[in-house]
Order: sequence, then C-alpha cells, then structure tokens
Amino acid sequence: MSDAEQPTAICVAPNGGRLNKADHPALPLGPFELARTAQECLEAGACLIHVHVRDRDGGHLLDAAAYREVIQAIGKVVGDEMIIQVTSEALGRYTPEQQIAVIKETRPQAVSLALRELVPTETHEFAFASLLSWIRAEEILAQVILYDRDEAFRLKEYHRRGMIPWNDVPVLFVLGRYTPGQKSRPADLLPFIDAAKPRFAHWSVCAFGERETACVTAAALLGGHIRVGFENNRRLADGSLAESNAELVAGVAKALQHVGLRSADAAALRQAWHELW
Repeated sequence: MSDAEQPTAICVAPNGGRLNKADHPALPLGPFELARTAQECLEAGACLIHVHVRDRDGGHLLDAAAYREVIQAIGKVVGDEMIIQVTSEALGRYTPEQQIAVIKETRPQAVSLALRELVPTETHEFAFASLLSWIRAEEILAQVILYDRDEAFRLKEYHRRGMIPWNDVPVLFVLGRYTPGQKSRPADLLPFIDAAKPRFAHWSVCAFGERETACVTAAALLGGHIRVGFENNRRLADGSLAESNAELVAGVAKALQHVGLRSADAAALRQAWHELW
C-alpha cells in the first residue's frame, strides 16, 4: 500500500505516569475514567489507547492485576474497535527485569517498549531479545519508543544482529521530551527522518507541548502515524485548554481531513503491524 493510500492511525495517550488532577481535572486515572475516555476517543477518531495505571497514592505503577482491570473495563465499551496498549515505562521506579516480568504476567494485546529503559547497557541485550521473541510467540503487538536518532541506529543494529524477530518493528518517535520546557516544533522530526537515518516501515510521532497538532500533522503528511493526548499536551491548536482527550483527538482528525488524509481504524492498524511480521 502506498503512503498516499495508507490511512493514518490516531492513537491517544490520555494520562501518562506523572500527571494528576491538578494538571487537568479531566485527566482519567481509574478503570471507569479510562474506559469512558476510550469510548469518547474512539468516537472522535482514535484507534489505539495507550494506558498507564496508578498506585493508591497516584504514583506510576506497573502491575499486572491493575492492567487486567483496566483492560477489562476498556474492552467492555470498545470491544475490538480499539487496540489497548499498556506501557512498560519505568519512570525511574522499575528495573528492566521488573518491566519484563510485568509484561509477561499481563500478556496484553499491545505494549510499548522504551529502548533506553529496557536496554540501558549491553548486558541487557540478551534479555531484551528474549522478551521480543516471547512477544512474537504470544502475538502481542509491540511498539518501540525512540527518543533520539542514535536510538534508531541502535535498534537497526539489533535487527542486523538478529535480535529483532520481525521483518521490521513499529516505532514511536518522541519529540520534545528532553527540550527546555518540554516543547516541540515540527522541525524536531527532521533528525528522525533524514536520509542518513535508518528507515522504519511503520513509524508514529508524539510531541510534547502545545504545538502537538502541528507536529503530528507534519508527521502524517510525511507518511507517519500519530499519538496525541494529555500525557504530552493539554492544549488545542489555538492554544486554548482542551476539555478532554477526545477534543484533542477530534482536533487532529479534523486537521488530517483538511490536508486530504483519512484516519485508520483498529483493524487497519492491526493489519499494518502484522504485515511487519
């Protein structure tokens, strides 16, 4: 399928692991709130929801039981019309070994994997390769998170060495995470997609800050897919505060329509990822 024919997947990251209700009163935290958000975002045009769960004090949590509760709650309202992706993000609280253990205990339909967290040193490479083989055997949809182009080169080197058990792997480029004030601009995408950078068949972009819509629309025009939501930004393209995650999703869905692109549904995204196998 050519880039011109390929629909753009809109994914939503509604809560993250650091924010609370003081950051936005509509930030979804528990299973009921996340399920309602999933339904609203599905109706607005999203086909995947990226979820974090919290402990009793509101802190970031990696826990299989908590994940299963949220997955069940979301699944009841969206069925198979939305992919439910859990995070394995450590946020400084978990070791690579603990991250891997939670993924295996949860056995989610989809998971995001931050390369710099799961492979902080060469000694972690074997465990990472073993995890990917297990994920492949379980037919879990995996997406690798990359924060800079050096990580892109490292991931491609792992593929050359036979550590990646797919023909290619979906990746997410993160813009603005380590910039002053966590602000992004469309030009921040260029280091990831220049001619000297490794190419990935399926890549997505998320962007910190209020220029999120501009960044992800630029990515979509260049053949990428997009992730928006309160985890990275809580403002609309005009700078006003979004009332909900669904409003952010609806805003980018409208932006895609204005530039002649169409949104993908969950079936299209699943097919695109499975084709990489």
